[in-house]
Amino acid sequence: MANVLTTGAWFSAPTGKPSFFSRLLRVHLEARQRQADRVVEQYLAARGFTLTDDAEREIGRLLANESRQP
Repeated sequence: MANVLTTGAWFSAPTGKPSFFSRLLRVHLEARQRQADRVVEQYLAARGFTLTDDAEREIGRLLANESRQP
């Protein structure tokens, strides 16, 4: 018991499982991030992996158009 109190583990114990909707939202956001990462990777691979100001603007346009499509 003394070990629990001195290490601070008493206060860092998990408070519970996140709700269904918060887990669903997190999974959805992670999937969208992976899709955006793939779009950027494909764009850079097609253009020689050079990240310039123009490439950043074009990537922004690609991601904006991607978010509008269902």
